[in-house]
Amino acid sequence: MSSRSSPSGPRSFVRRLASRGRARIARADRLTLAVVLVVVATGVLTFVIATTLFRYHSVNHDEGVYLTQAVMLLSGQLEIHAGPLADAVRPWFFVEDGGRLYPKYNPVPAAMYAVSLALFGEPRVTLAAVAAGNALLVYLLGSTVFDRRVGLAAAVCFVASPLAIVTSSVFLPYAPTTFLNLLFAVAYLRGVRSRSLPLAGVAGVAIGLAFFARPYTAVLFATPFILHALVRVAVAVRQVVATRDGGIPPLPGPVRRHGLTALFGTLFVGVTLAYNLRMTGSPLTFPYEAFAPMDGPGFGERRILGHSEEYTPSLALRSNGYGLWYLATRWVVAGPLGTALALAGSGLTARRWLSGRRVFGGDEGRDGEGRGGHGDGDTPADRRFERTAGLLLGGVVVSVVVGNLFFWGTNNLLATFSDPTNGLIAGFGPFYHFDLLVPLSVFGGVAVVAAVRMLARVRVRLASRATPGTARAVVVAVAVLALLGGAFAAAGAAEAPLDRHADQADKYETAYEPIESATFDDDLVFVPTPYGEWLNHPFQPLRNAPGLDGEVVYALDRDPEEDFAVIDAYPDRELRRYAYRGEWTPDPNRHVAPKLEPLDVREGARIDAETTVGVPDRVRRAVVRLETVRGDGEAEYEVRDPEGSLTADWSLTPEGVRLAGAPDATAPVDPAGDEVIVTVTLVDPAGSTFTYRTETTVRATDGRVEAVWPPERFVCPLVAECGTEGTYLPDDPDAHPEWVAFETDAAGSDS
Repeated sequence: MSSRSSPSGPRSFVRRLASRGRARIARADRLTLAVVLVVVATGVLTFVIATTLFRYHSVNHDEGVYLTQAVMLLSGQLEIHAGPLADAVRPWFFVEDGGRLYPKYNPVPAAMYAVSLALFGEPRVTLAAVAAGNALLVYLLGSTVFDRRVGLAAAVCFVASPLAIVTSSVFLPYAPTTFLNLLFAVAYLRGVRSRSLPLAGVAGVAIGLAFFARPYTAVLFATPFILHALVRVAVAVRQVVATRDGGIPPLPGPVRRHGLTALFGTLFVGVTLAYNLRMTGSPLTFPYEAFAPMDGPGFGERRILGHSEEYTPSLALRSNGYGLWYLATRWVVAGPLGTALALAGSGLTARRWLSGRRVFGGDEGRDGEGRGGHGDGDTPADRRFERTAGLLLGGVVVSVVVGNLFFWGTNNLLATFSDPTNGLIAGFGPFYHFDLLVPLSVFGGVAVVAAVRMLARVRVRLASRATPGTARAVVVAVAVLALLGGAFAAAGAAEAPLDRHADQADKYETAYEPIESATFDDDLVFVPTPYGEWLNHPFQPLRNAPGLDGEVVYALDRDPEEDFAVIDAYPDRELRRYAYRGEWTPDPNRHVAPKLEPLDVREGARIDAETTVGVPDRVRRAVVRLETVRGDGEAEYEVRDPEGSLTADWSLTPEGVRLAGAPDATAPVDPAGDEVIVTVTLVDPAGSTFTYRTETTVRATDGRVEAVWPPERFVCPLVAECGTEGTYLPDDPDAHPEWVAFETDAAGSDS
């Protein structure tokens, strides 16, 4: 019996589930369906942008920090134990402590990314979920403070803001922290309204997690709510004291609720301090302080890595003023139009409150609860709650603006004060002020709903003077024009930063093509250091596994002795070198031409090498030169009238490196590791030069010598050294003049 019914069981369950879903959708009002549509569309759009525009990540290299940290957490690690290889594999913004590497950021955002990485193998699912969650929470916040229509309009204003679109689509902590802050605000306000103890607990957990994620951000957002809670507790205690007639009175409701919020919040403060103790050795030293002690809030000298600034109150006012101006004119929904809506909404709200009314009277469009069960939704308690909640939102504006004056981060976003298309602010906006989008969107939603209601009143008045059809047509035309204007303004505001990121994506697609085309299986890949000795700065996709034991291990291409130390640590891995022709800069229009070439280590008691280069007909002489960097030796000779090609021979022994054909041609080599540079400089009758340059990593140990082969090869017009601008690309015939040929070979022997 059970065997016959089992096949239909799951199908029956699915049919019942689908039927219930259809019934629930049928019962849902249009406003609810609109909210669901906005939330789902936000998640889908964020995922699409993250997987296309930011498929190789952005120019903010902090993304790689959080993704590396997420994988570490899934592996049960808070740190990478790299030992003596720490400097060779140190990721961007990781603290190095005696061979131990740990990120400067707290792990909450990374843990959120780790969840979807574990469940779906794709951390961008978290980006979509957080963006959708923020949209839903802004709706709930707007409907809690005002009404559901305001909540819907606020959610649209929030998700259509360029700052939210971009920041929500990259692996940075600002949108996740705002999600926690919003959860706190919604739970706190609804807990106050309904006198709910569970909601008070949720508020405490949310703000505690936000503190663990970004302490300063959480404190700034929560400050108005903390002050409100303190006042409510003080008033409740005073009332109890005033009415006490003996005995121990029960704890007042506000004391229990706000006490529970404080308890859970403080618990996570303790977790944060315990994490500090585990990572830095002191509960009061945050990892970011261990990385850069002068990078925290405050005035005076501020410093991180090689960048320092005398951060003064006047500089704070100036830089934050520019940041706020760019936020108001470029990074909120529809730019200046969105800011104007927020100002209009806040003005309308203040005027209504001063007149003793709620912004929208009655219970039309409420969230279905009334005001804690207070009848018609327009009682004195309702008006008092709306004013309190609205003032708390306004307080967030004040605390975030004032608090960020004490942090020099906004100053660092601005490459120049007067150019919003330069620096990190050009692509990401003033993200330290991300939480300001919440009150701006809610008050903008007030203005939108007020405008819609005004149009409805206009239609009624027109209907009394003209036919109903004419009145309806006029109102519809005005509404359509307003919507189209707002849509065009919103699209125009978002277009510029998205275009910049699209250009960067094209640049990255070209740069990483050899890596994506390769198949790795127990490989060791050396990568260049255009921005200093950091992994994932700038090459964010080239990340190591937490155990430094994945199918591919990436290491920095540095000093010869240090490169050999990495090779010795991975003796059985295939070696490769990632390089490129061109200069790596943040400019999205300056592309590089990449290559990924296999390496091996030639060794023996002696290594014989040769370099063969192409020579055009116009060349009358060539100079062959050899030098060692650490050994500080050199040799050279000249060739008259070379024809077609020229071969330079050299040999390496423990005694040094010898250039064949040159008198006194042996140059000493540092046994621990050295670099042999061989150049062939072609000179034409006009004196112009063209130099072929090889740089070979070598060392001598125990009577034997080793060389990493092939050497790095460069072709340099007019100069003897041209860096990555002259990287030789053997597989790209269009990269060099047709007469350029550059072949190298080496063989080790025991003779």
